Amino acid sequence: MSLSAVLLAASASPSPSPSDSSTPAVPSLQDAQESATNAASWVEQNWSTWLAIGLRVLLILVIAAVLRVAVRRAITKLIDRMNRTVQAVDGTALGGLLVNVERRRQRSQAIGSVLRSVASFIIMGTAALMILGTFEINLAPLLASAGVAGVAIGFGARNLVTDFLSGVFMILEDQYGVGDTVDAGVASGEVIEVGLRVTKLRGDNGEIWYVRNGEVKRIGNLSQGWATAGVDVTVRAEEDLDKVRATIDDVAERMSKDEPWNELLWGPIEVLGLDSVLLDSMVVRVSAKTMPGKALTVERELRWRIKRAFDEAQIPIVGGPVVLPDPTPAADPTAGMAAPSAYANTSSPQAQAATPITPPSVTK
Repeated sequence: MSLSAVLLAASASPSPSPSDSSTPAVPSLQDAQESATNAASWVEQNWSTWLAIGLRVLLILVIAAVLRVAVRRAITKLIDRMNRTVQAVDGTALGGLLVNVERRRQRSQAIGSVLRSVASFIIMGTAALMILGTFEINLAPLLASAGVAGVAIGFGARNLVTDFLSGVFMILEDQYGVGDTVDAGVASGEVIEVGLRVTKLRGDNGEIWYVRNGEVKRIGNLSQGWATAGVDVTVRAEEDLDKVRATIDDVAERMSKDEPWNELLWGPIEVLGLDSVLLDSMVVRVSAKTMPGKALTVERELRWRIKRAFDEAQIPIVGGPVVLPDPTPAADPTAGMAAPSAYANTSSPQAQAATPITPPSVTK
């Protein structure tokens, strides 16, 4: 090609203007086709990996959901079976009366709620970690951070963890329930609410005690089983014991048949015998098994009836040693003292007469 032809071609080509340099270049059809081809090839190369990851995540979610439902149903059936099973204490008829169906239902519901929550947390947490591992996320830093955070929370909230674990074991062991009268050491009263962290007690004066479950070292439940009503009757040492026993037995028989004492008494009123014998008195012990929390009421009624029966049988009840008045009068403590002397008073005539006369002074 000659030099003239090259110059002609150069002059014929459009020279870029200053305005054209600032506008972006419009992609051509060929560039669009190349981009689409590259995207299609990338999708074609990775679609199998995406499909495998999606199917794996879906499988994990399905298995976790099915396992969670199965475990929760198993726990529910177990709690229902526990709720239906009523076991008598020591195989006696009295033990059958001690079973509180409503309390067992509340306790079983609380246990079931805790177990279902723990099972759901474990299953769904494990599924979440497996899904993160499916996306090839490095779980080592996450697990290490979670471990460090768990240790820090454990040290910082150890009292909260202690309260929670104590509440769980308290519910599992059925130490006390709503409506029971308990002595928790730090406070005593009627249980009005049982929680996993705190227990609310209503005191004798109407106050409400919030007792943390972790602070309770011992529990005295006054509402489980039965209560014992004990009455001590003090009579004179010369009283006829057979007459005393017969009178108390008559009171016990009549009280066991009257309403509502026949429901509050869970056993016969028994005369246990002599609790103590003194020179001028003796103590007869009377005892009976009662409904939990009704021992004080039965004791008051039993004292009332025994006192009236003893008055009718002319059996005096001795309240303590009788102090008899001394017939000899006490000696006068001033009898052995001498009468006051007139010379003790310096202004008396006797004292002035006995005063020596001072000699007059001699003057020169």
